[in-house]
Amino acid sequence: MQQQENETMQTILGSGGTIGVELARILPQYTDKVRLVSRRPQKVIGNEELVSADLTKPADAMKAVEGSTVAYLTVGLPYFAKVWEKDWPVIMSNVITACEQHHCNLVFFDNIYMYDPKYLDQMDENTPMNPASRKGKVRALIAEMMMGEVAKGRLTALIARSADFYGPGIQNSGMVRELVFKKIAAGEKANWMCSFQYKHSATYTPDAAKATALLGNTDDAYNQVWHLPTAAAPPTGKEWIELIADEMNLMPETQLAPKFLVRIMGLFMPLMREMVEMLYQYDRHYVFISKKFEDRFDMKPTPYLEGIKQVVQRDYK
Repeated sequence: MQQQENETMQTILGSGGTIGVELARILPQYTDKVRLVSRRPQKVIGNEELVSADLTKPADAMKAVEGSTVAYLTVGLPYFAKVWEKDWPVIMSNVITACEQHHCNLVFFDNIYMYDPKYLDQMDENTPMNPASRKGKVRALIAEMMMGEVAKGRLTALIARSADFYGPGIQNSGMVRELVFKKIAAGEKANWMCSFQYKHSATYTPDAAKATALLGNTDDAYNQVWHLPTAAAPPTGKEWIELIADEMNLMPETQLAPKFLVRIMGLFMPLMREMVEMLYQYDRHYVFISKKFEDRFDMKPTPYLEGIKQVVQRDYK
């Protein structure tokens, strides 16, 4: 396994989000030069370079990537389909152009929205693309934009794909955090979508960041898709609530939000309106398989119970 030289610059595009922050803590294991890029970048490890940039602007993207050997695209846009449709193709195009111009490898942190809903119970890197939502169509488009450039030999890049995620220190993202951790800790009803009975995978964010950095620093990992390490045998919605409540030593009430209720709530709450098209992820098993990564790197994902313990200890004690 060949890795990048320590003195090369590695850049996080979209450094203020959950994965960007975790990744910033990991990258010093691989390089002495880390650059954090966002509209308002902030220090994470203390000695990184900060670059303010709007990646929807070509010149900003070019400036952000310049001098880098690896760029990690971890941008998180507001959770609105109109925003994704408008901004994501522009951002991806600008970043691809910048990486090609500066001979920089690209690592794209992606999700599973583009997968065919019929195959969510056994998702791996070969799962067919057939997005069932506007946001999923955007994710399919930008993944195809990037891998199309790879196929033409113009770009060296990889996709690091995650399931829904959970982990310590997450701010205002991750459905397990929003629906369960925060609700139970606040003494409110724990919520779930559609049905309590289906299995639902979630990637532990420290594992995701560690694996993404490892992929970015492994030459033969490029030009393909990787599922980031995610524990097998995921809990059902009911089990997620029970495991989290047990760790908090609480016995919460629960509340299920069926599709019709989410649609009604969407009439008054814009974010819930955006959730309606994603409900198919909760009315069937959602099982994310990371065997390819685990076999290649001999890295086992954090078990769910241990991950839950870490979140409770850090965020709710």
